[in-house]
Amino acid sequence: MRPDAEAIAEQVFTALADPSRRTILAELASAGPATATDLAARLPITRQAIAKHLALLAQAGLVASEHGERRRVRYRLRSGPMQVAQQFLAALARDWDSSLNALKHHLERNEGDDDER
Repeated sequence: MRPDAEAIAEQVFTALADPSRRTILAELASAGPATATDLAARLPITRQAIAKHLALLAQAGLVASEHGERRRVRYRLRSGPMQVAQQFLAALARDWDSSLNALKHHLERNEGDDDER
């Protein structure tokens, strides 16, 4: 995996580690773009906390801000960084599967040796 892709995946995992940020992402995924005020009205999180979480989500590339009417900033999801993180996990799973399969085959080959003892 490219070093920059690994850095993106790390930022995504850091952002997803917080349950409030996962809640905000889920709300944006289900209801579409929203302002921090809109999100605060729908979630049990203060507007100030939502603004801080949105800043971190934006830094990780998971949301993008759009300037709307009356200088209101709306946030929408961005899928690119999440796809990079998914690719990172898929590569990791392939590596683990390969290692576990090699161990399984090794143990199966040596199983007969244990029976002879």
